[in-house]
Amino acid sequence: MPSPEFIDATLAVVARIPAGRVMTYGDVALAIGSNAPRAVGQVMALFGHAVAWWRVVPASGHPPQGHANLALPRYREEGTPLRHADSPDYRIALSAARLPYTHEIYAKVAL
Repeated sequence: MPSPEFIDATLAVVARIPAGRVMTYGDVALAIGSNAPRAVGQVMALFGHAVAWWRVVPASGHPPQGHANLALPRYREEGTPLRHADSPDYRIALSAARLPYTHEIYAKVAL
């Protein structure tokens, strides 16, 4: 189980992801100065309901596992760029939707 500090840091970063943008689990880990994307995934699985969970995705660009149907309306409402949006196997267009490393969310880490 991740530490309370790791949980708080993860949720704080996710809460700051702008609508229509996404970060991968690895991106969130990087933003908090960690190399533990799986721990980010664990935090999201256990506590993600408190934040915009649909904005954190695997590096494959697929929606969070098991939540594709719940996430799709949110992506459409926020204007998140999607690939194959009319397919049940849709993906996020990471090249357009991923938060750039120049965003202030990464300000505390040396890139």
